[in-house]
Amino acid sequence: MKLKTFRKGGIHPAPSKLTSGMPIVEIGVSSEIRLELAESIGVPARCIVKPGQSVSAGEMIAEAAAFVSAPVHSPVAGTVKRIEKLRDPQGFWREAVVIATEHIETAVDEAEEALSPRTQDEVDALTPKEIIDIVGNAGVVGLGGATFPTRVKLSIPEGKKAEVVILNGAECEPFLTCDEVLMCGYPDRIVAGCRLIMKAVGVDRAIIGIEANKPQAIAAFRRLLKGCDDISVQPLKMKYPQGGEKQLIYALTGKEVPEGGLPVDAGAVVDNVATAYAVYDAIYNRKPLTQRVVTVTGPHLKKPGNYLVKIGTTISSIIEAAGGLPEDTGKVIAGGPMMGKAMSRLDAPTTKAISGILVLPESMSKRRSEEPCIRCAKCVSVCPMGLEPYQMMNFSIAKRFEDITKLHVMSCLECGSCSYVCPSHRPLLDYIRYAKQEIRKMPKK
Repeated sequence: MKLKTFRKGGIHPAPSKLTSGMPIVEIGVSSEIRLELAESIGVPARCIVKPGQSVSAGEMIAEAAAFVSAPVHSPVAGTVKRIEKLRDPQGFWREAVVIATEHIETAVDEAEEALSPRTQDEVDALTPKEIIDIVGNAGVVGLGGATFPTRVKLSIPEGKKAEVVILNGAECEPFLTCDEVLMCGYPDRIVAGCRLIMKAVGVDRAIIGIEANKPQAIAAFRRLLKGCDDISVQPLKMKYPQGGEKQLIYALTGKEVPEGGLPVDAGAVVDNVATAYAVYDAIYNRKPLTQRVVTVTGPHLKKPGNYLVKIGTTISSIIEAAGGLPEDTGKVIAGGPMMGKAMSRLDAPTTKAISGILVLPESMSKRRSEEPCIRCAKCVSVCPMGLEPYQMMNFSIAKRFEDITKLHVMSCLECGSCSYVCPSHRPLLDYIRYAKQEIRKMPKK
């Protein structure tokens, strides 16, 4: 079968999938869990517990505060220690609930175990609205990194219609393998979650897109879906950023999302494979999203792997489980090397957004000296959105934000392809992000 891909630009960084094929290992429960209230894109959740209050595993501790918001649940049984502001991995202050874990060895307590799974008949009887409500109340968000509330994504705007569900199994970001291990280990649960998403949005067709460097995952789904005509598996060409929502839609359907539009404007609803797994867990097992698989990796890490981590566990304890920081560590990144962000604090808690922890040695983390632009246009040729990164950087430096909007800067994926290929080592993406941040502060016209 011919490998599909997107039309414009793209690059081919080394995959560096050091943890490919490694099984999922569960990290033990910490004595203290710190849960940020801003666990999704949108409005932070509203805290509904008080210091001194006992909570059970899976109990909601913060409710959605707006339509684009997601509730937060405790992953352990314990006592609310305090509600405070703490610094996230990038050093920004965030409101958080701190829970002291009780009986660490049985922290996932009887309250969660007592929830009997729904039978297939009960699941089949659920209406689309009931599926969406359960997913929303479970705090499920996009686990590809964007953390867009899944309830919102499944609520198709009036006047629009979905035609196909796309599951994103591309995982094109170098080093990360958390999606791959889920696809290889639990294809049946991902497919079950996919069918629930299909029912919720009213479509009878789905495509699972997987980059060709994951043959075991592709084979697992093909075996499972043999004879099925509602869900197909499509191998994708290895090219970054293949997993970008707009790029994936074009690769699998040939349709383009209009500028400023939503995927549903191209007839598609796109969810990450890990999100589909979380939807399965919420519906079948009545479990809210309180843990996720995180790839902890790096060239010199002693025990790199794919770890099942409870949300709110500190970054430092996760790294300790992977063998601790190597002596030559130069940078620790939340996510992958292309779109991830460097961490300034390792005592910060992990969140639903963190799919990977990348520990880079000093030799790989130093930036090269910036040099003048040589007008080579390499940044333009690789941009998957067809933008002009060099010009955007110039306008950003000059603070010409009105002019930069005319270059469609808000359409930038922030994939980092431009910075990756620049022979002058110019921090193009840094200046583009800065410009977007300043434009969002401007009054809307």
